[in-house]
Amino acid sequence: MKEILAAIQNPETTAAEYAALELPESYRAITLHKDEQEMFAGQESRNKDPRKSLHLDEIALPELGPGEALVAVMASAVNYNTVWSSIFEPVSTFGFLERYGRLSPETARHNQDFHVLGSDLAGVVLRTGPGVHAWKPGDKVVAHCLSVELESADGHNDTMLDPEQRIWGFETNYGGLAEIALVKSNQLMPKPEHLTWEEAASPGLVNSTAYRQLVSRNGAGMKQGDNVLIWGASGGLGSYATQYALAGGANPICVVSSPAKAKICEEMGAEAIIDRSAEGYKFWKDEHNQDPREWKRFGGKIRELTGGEDVDIVFEHPGRETFGASVYVTRKGGTVVTCASTSGYMHQYDNRYLWMSLKRIVGSHFANYREAWEANRLIAKGKIHPTLSKTYTLAETGQASLDVHHNKHQGKVGVLCLAPEEGLGVTDHELRAKHLPAINRFRGE
Repeated sequence: MKEILAAIQNPETTAAEYAALELPESYRAITLHKDEQEMFAGQESRNKDPRKSLHLDEIALPELGPGEALVAVMASAVNYNTVWSSIFEPVSTFGFLERYGRLSPETARHNQDFHVLGSDLAGVVLRTGPGVHAWKPGDKVVAHCLSVELESADGHNDTMLDPEQRIWGFETNYGGLAEIALVKSNQLMPKPEHLTWEEAASPGLVNSTAYRQLVSRNGAGMKQGDNVLIWGASGGLGSYATQYALAGGANPICVVSSPAKAKICEEMGAEAIIDRSAEGYKFWKDEHNQDPREWKRFGGKIRELTGGEDVDIVFEHPGRETFGASVYVTRKGGTVVTCASTSGYMHQYDNRYLWMSLKRIVGSHFANYREAWEANRLIAKGKIHPTLSKTYTLAETGQASLDVHHNKHQGKVGVLCLAPEEGLGVTDHELRAKHLPAINRFRGE
């Protein structure tokens, strides 16, 4: 690994020299162990500690197959799927690996008694398999985390509809929280030249998800002038939704849970901000019953901020806790677009406010390669910025995941893999200087 890192840090290293590098027989990676799937049985979700389930192991280098690439990972990031995996909720990810392993002799490599996690990376291509022509050793890349087989016609209009669509590093093995990752070549995208490794690694999953959910015609199809309610507007997903709303001429109404998070939204340029903790909203009377009076009070607050208008789009991801309110406050003919359920999957809402007001609920899951490419292009052009707030070492991934699990983070949390320190990997210093305050916004600098 020392020789690989030295090559990456030398700007004169050629593609031929990368291709000639000897690959290690093994590498360090963050893993789950199959024999520990029941370690948290009977515990409340919040009490499950990722530091106990996530291991830093030495694992064997996987065989490189057709259409694939091995990438030296300089940096990665923690997503909620890392947290879900680490606490084995809602199910153990080893079931995903078993099903994927039964698909073909090639995918059988993924069905192991360990699971290398991680759905983001920034790094350098080391090897490409047969049939890969668009990428070569030495290319600096970031990874789109959609893994597809594309053997069914269903996926050829929108790859998210491929019956064999999976999230790399969550539903497949050999993910990005490691020194080397195995990816398909159609996951690769150019690394933004003005960003460090850890900054470039952080947008991937959440940036693409927010782009599809809010901007793409497959999601809400946001337009200029739209009022967009954004739950968790300073978080990993919401921070990108806020940026897309502002960049696209919409009016974000940012819902946050603290003054510090409200300040982040203000610094991004948002003017309409609701601190739900300060306002004391309680959308549920008890475990089984919601409080429509709180929906109404919430809607009234929104109208105060919009000059009497309801929201055109709700950017939903909390799920059970907020969904009833989201449906209620959406304008007649408006759209609730949902991509997750971090507070619970069983949503309840009053259907009268949906059907009688001609509202729509749109499900949105991650993004196809084209959407991810467009989202990454906006990052590369300095139109949308990473929201990295803190970076951990690979050995500290358990702590990083615990912090995300307990919502102690802002924006995204990065992980250094091969990169020995922060601040490396920038090649366009002029563009970086132009956007440095925005790049560092979530770091509190």
